[in-house]
Amino acid sequence: MTSVRSSGSRLRLTTLAGLVLLWSPGRAEWNASDRELPAVHPNDNRTPGGRLHDDTLELRLEVGMATWRPEADSGPSIEVAAFAEEGRAPEIPAPLIRIPSGTVIVASVRNRLTDSTIAVHGLVTRPAERDDSLVLRPGESATVAFAAGEPGTYLYYAVPGKHSLVPFTNDERETTSGAFIVDPPGGSPADRIFVMNIWGSTIDSSTYRNALAINGRSWPYTERIEATVGDSVRWRVINGSARPHPMHLHGFYFRVDGFGNGLRDTIPRPDKRPVAVTQTLKPFETMAMTWVPGRPGDWLFHCHIGFHVVPDARLDPPVSGSHDRMAHDPQVHMAGLVLGIVVHPVPGAAEPVRGTARRLHLFVQEGRRRGRALRGLGYVLQRGTRAPAPDSVEAGSSLLVLIRNQPTDVVVVNRLPEPAAIHWHGIELESYSDGVAGWSGSAAHLAPSIQPGDSFVAHLTLPRAGTFIYHTHMNDIEQLTSGLYGGIVVLEPGRRFDPRRDHIYVAGWDSDRAPHLIVNGDSLSAPLELTAGVAHRFRFVNIGAADAFPFAIYHDSALVEWRRLARDGADLPPGQSLTEPSVEWLDVGETRDVAFVPRPGVYRLVVGNAAKPEWAQILRAR
Repeated sequence: MTSVRSSGSRLRLTTLAGLVLLWSPGRAEWNASDRELPAVHPNDNRTPGGRLHDDTLELRLEVGMATWRPEADSGPSIEVAAFAEEGRAPEIPAPLIRIPSGTVIVASVRNRLTDSTIAVHGLVTRPAERDDSLVLRPGESATVAFAAGEPGTYLYYAVPGKHSLVPFTNDERETTSGAFIVDPPGGSPADRIFVMNIWGSTIDSSTYRNALAINGRSWPYTERIEATVGDSVRWRVINGSARPHPMHLHGFYFRVDGFGNGLRDTIPRPDKRPVAVTQTLKPFETMAMTWVPGRPGDWLFHCHIGFHVVPDARLDPPVSGSHDRMAHDPQVHMAGLVLGIVVHPVPGAAEPVRGTARRLHLFVQEGRRRGRALRGLGYVLQRGTRAPAPDSVEAGSSLLVLIRNQPTDVVVVNRLPEPAAIHWHGIELESYSDGVAGWSGSAAHLAPSIQPGDSFVAHLTLPRAGTFIYHTHMNDIEQLTSGLYGGIVVLEPGRRFDPRRDHIYVAGWDSDRAPHLIVNGDSLSAPLELTAGVAHRFRFVNIGAADAFPFAIYHDSALVEWRRLARDGADLPPGQSLTEPSVEWLDVGETRDVAFVPRPGVYRLVVGNAAKPEWAQILRAR
């Protein structure tokens, strides 16, 4: 590193890893005591910032305090640090940087904060092994020049003051993150960019006030995305926050075309590209995805951490006991990191014809409270001609075993004293049966919440065999952690479910306050007898309120090997169906299937840390 200082103008010229940087102190503006703060403009990431001249982008940025209303324009506000282009309104997410590969970026940054130094990250050539932050004291400015680098999906952001990037260790200030897209020569196919930003502040020992937004807005004020059946929908999704987000798409699978950590983007070979309904983005990670809507109606794309999508995710959450959490109106019973999708039918397309349907009755019930849960709730399948007793609840709810391509009508009967709704997670189905009260279906025909004593018929025709989930989509935290979730196994026609070879493990929480894991409705487990020398299918499900957990099998202290079979109900192609050490991390809303052929001996199935597991079971193979 070299530097030149002028005592008269106090200019410093620095060359660092190919960057040219010009620094000067400037003077502080945007002072809240001098004038009213400017209002944040929600950035839909459609218009790139800066001015592109030939192969050079000139970008003039500043960071200052602004007033952000993440909900309605007339809704509650907070004062936040935000990026703006010079002379323009501050934006959340930060102004979009989008340029073709081969572009040189000349970016100036001024710190208009009067009381905080900022560290600016991400203004570097990609790929980068490390990110040398640009540190600016109040009033300082600097200019950097660098080549854009390789095509991909990246981000940049500023960290104000002593802010930590570890959630909840102090207040969260991830309002400055923005998209940094490098297109290949000739450009990229049409796509949309969605950036998640979070602001949080500790009110007291039990209250954390936060705003969670996609492209600057929190549901129901997020943008409605429109598509037509058969479209190829391409998105770039960027986690601009320090929290992980398992992002879940209702009704359809998507393909992950690229995955990055902000500094490096990886585009897998075609046979290695995951197909999923849920994909976790860790802090400051990025994803490029493609999906094709096959059925019309209203759908959702949202974070599957329960606390990020309930009314309590509002800037000013409802008071305890509020009806908001059970409201029929989806604009009331959801908030936070949710995008609404409206898929239009192809003009003239005929409605699909369903054959004669098998009919099941599933009861939503409350029984004796168990463990740490607030209540004892469960889904109970009617077996035989008599309905189950009103207060009977099965540990882990009833396992539903369905047949691929067999039309099935599930009559959901609500015996609770409050509304209910079931989302058929990971299942390709009609929108009206998807299970989001007041949203699923279409504008002319929206699915109702299931009122106490009433019922709803969900029409399912499952096009693939695999492991799936059903769970509440109403009053999520209380109902989910009290037991309203269960597993679904879909078999090929002519196959029968054999619990001697086929084992399902549905992991959830039984506490609404802290992660306390239970599996199949219990914190304890009886030993499982296995037949040595034959393949056993293990089906793993994580449907807790939050948090990822590893599932693993040990012989003594060593991991065994198993073969990966399926993810989120979709069979893995040969390039991904590999024999590997037996560890599978599952985030909320994910399922995994593996095959394990045991030799005679004793094994341990562990969920969590092997030394101190959240849950464990002895496996005896003979």
